[in-house]
Formats: sequence, structure tokens, C-alpha cells
Amino acid sequence: MTPSPIVEAGQRGGPGQTDPYRLGRRSSASLIALFLAIALGALSTLVGLPYVVMKPGPITNTLGQLSGKDLITVSGAQTYPTEGALDFTTVRVSGGPGFRVTIWDVLKGKLDPSEEVVDEELYFPKGVTDKQVEEESTAEMIDSQQEAIAVALKATGQKVTTHTVIGQVAKDAPSAALLKAGDEVLAVDGKTVDGPDSIRKAVSAHKAGETVDLKLQRDGSTVDVAAKTRDSDGRVTVGIFLGTKFEFPFDVKIDAGNVGGPSAGTMFALGVYDRLTPGALTGGKKIAGTGTIDAAGTVGPIGGIRQKLVGARDGGAKFFLAPAQNCDEVVGHVPDGLTVVRISTFDEARSSVEAIAAGKASSLPTCTK
Repeated sequence: MTPSPIVEAGQRGGPGQTDPYRLGRRSSASLIALFLAIALGALSTLVGLPYVVMKPGPITNTLGQLSGKDLITVSGAQTYPTEGALDFTTVRVSGGPGFRVTIWDVLKGKLDPSEEVVDEELYFPKGVTDKQVEEESTAEMIDSQQEAIAVALKATGQKVTTHTVIGQVAKDAPSAALLKAGDEVLAVDGKTVDGPDSIRKAVSAHKAGETVDLKLQRDGSTVDVAAKTRDSDGRVTVGIFLGTKFEFPFDVKIDAGNVGGPSAGTMFALGVYDRLTPGALTGGKKIAGTGTIDAAGTVGPIGGIRQKLVGARDGGAKFFLAPAQNCDEVVGHVPDGLTVVRISTFDEARSSVEAIAAGKASSLPTCTK
């Protein structure tokens, strides 16, 4: 008779068979590890990180329509048909006050060459709320549109009257109760002023704590205010932020939808100019660009230039107008198929578009020459 195999005490099954107890312990460990991985993954999507992820946004033709309506409308003056595109570019910003990004957003932003991850405080002031960000962005867009219209009208020979107004009064200004947003500043210490710089110069001539006499236009009436000055980081001020109000000979409106910020100013100015002048400024070509603009026609730098380049290329543009002050960020990051033209003023932007329309883009300045 063949003897039975020896079975050790406590062991179930014969030689070569799997121990079900040990299998159970390994399975439990795997399940616990899987559960922890799932829990950590879920937690990582909930914990916000203090970063901002910048991504390419859509482009919009200033000569076209938005939500079924012309983006630029003119009343009281002749306009002309046109073609082609003068696209303003945008950046999608993930994160910021009230909208913090997750670790997955940051990892994707680090791996995707078209995206950029920056510290939140480099993009948004510390302590600012999402409502304040939205209000400031909207105000910047409104100012940008007004300055763009002023530049375009002056370029067509129209008369534009400029008024310097109080844009905002600081809550802790010494004479906050006497000043009002919207007041037009006519004179300082009895001397007529002709812009923000002359006002600042007149105020800074005082010592902190002295009073400065302001003549203001408020609701159709003249108001005299003795405003007390104060020291602000080594400068003498009265605690007001100055703005510009324009008086146009006819009505021009720009509706950019829910886009905010000042960076579309140059493309708005080109779009308004094209609408008010005969012929197609672009020659039918698709041209994108960016850049702030002031009433003097100076093109200023913007943020997110690399993302805007990608957005322009993805949107079908072949040419891109870039502020000269952004050139250091452009070099080495121009998408294939896109020609970038360097501009510093509205006149340069307009002449560049005209050259592109005439097939002479190769003669235009770039960020590398």
C-alpha cells in the first residue's frame, strides 16, 4: 500500500498546491494598495495648487461677427465692405482666485509645450478675489476699446477730443469724500492741465500733507476741491487713479463678448480703421496679432504671447503681429507655418498689414532681425 503524503500541521492540501490563506493575504494587500491609489487620485483632483496654467485660446476676427452680430459697428459715418481677417488672440487661464488647479493640471501644463505653468502670485496680486479680477479685466477691456477707437479715428483724419478724468478714488485717500470717480480734471492750482502727466507733475510739486486745488467738471457743473496730499511710496499723491475719456464725432462700438483684458487693443484699432476706409486692408489674407494700445498709438507688451502664437496657428492664421517688447519671448517659439512681424506703433501695424496684403511680408521686421 502506498503511504499518504506527509501533511504538515496546519497545512491544507498536498505538495505543490497553493495555500489559499496566503493567497488571501496577497489579495488583501493589493486591494488596499488599489484603494489608496484611487483615494489619492481622487484627493489630487480636489486639492487646489497655487499655480496658474496658461493655454492657447481661440482667435476672433474683428472684421467678422460674434453671436450673429458684427463685432464692430459704426453709426453716423460711412463704412466700407472688407474681407480677410484681423484676428485678436486669447489665452485660456486655469487657476487663480476661486479657481485653483489640481496636480494633474500642473503636470499636463509642464508636459505640453504649448502650455505654461506659473506661480499664481506672479499673475494675480496676493489677496485679490475672483470678483475683483473680473471687474479689473472688464474695465481694462473697455479702456482698450476706447483707446483703439480713438487711434483708428485719428488715423482716418477725424477729430477726437480727450478728457482726463478720475477713474477711481482710493478708499483711504485723505479727501476721498470730496472726490468722485468720473470727475474731469480741468486745472490744478489754477493752471489748466492737458493730460495725466501734467496733473501728476503739478501734484508732486507739493509736500505730503499740503493741499492742492483741483478744478473739476462734475455732472455738468464746475467744482473746486482742496484735496489733501499724502506720501505714497515716496511719491506725493491725492489718492486718485486717472483715466481718459474720449469724445468721438460719431458712434463706434466694439463687442468682444466675454473676453477681458487690454491685449486686443491693436487689433481692434486695425479693425475699426479697416471698416472706415475703402478697400480690404488685409487684401483678403488672414492676419492675427496682439498688443495693448494707448491713445498715442503706442503698442505695448502682453502676457501669454507663446500661447497666442499657437492659438493663431491653430486658428488658421499665416501672419502674426507681435509687440516688439515681447520679442524675447517669441524667439524660438514660433510655430511652423506662422510668420511673426514685430510692431511698436499703430502706424507700423497698419503698414505691416498693407505689406502683407501686397505680398511683401518678407521685407517686414521680425523678432530675429
